[in-house]
Amino acid sequence: MTVAADRTFSISELAQEFDITTRAIRFYEAEGLLFPAREGQRRIYTKRDRVRLMLTLRGKRIGLSLQEIRELFELYDAANTDEPQLKKFIDILTRREQQLVQQMQDLQLVLKEIGQVRGQCEEWLHKRSKK
Repeated sequence: MTVAADRTFSISELAQEFDITTRAIRFYEAEGLLFPAREGQRRIYTKRDRVRLMLTLRGKRIGLSLQEIRELFELYDAANTDEPQLKKFIDILTRREQQLVQQMQDLQLVLKEIGQVRGQCEEWLHKRSKK
């Protein structure tokens, strides 16, 4: 989706586009991830807010905490270059990947144990049915 640089969005438009609730958007705003302008009670989101919301949702989907997402935004906002942000992002992604690999190994072990216990139970049931 190509968006004009000066285009603004209502909270309802963003909620519909990203299939989330307006409450979720207000939560991200309260957490300091979005900074809409105000016209009275109406929130006005810029293209920058839209991109930040998209990145926040993507970060959440891959398991980043709001604090990690906020740190990345702060690095980006403070830097003249995106190099520090990219290095930090690589570090965060590496840690997350390691966590997921460990979880996968743990799950594989649990599944193996479940299979063994199920096999024992089936064997016991089979022996009892022969009696």
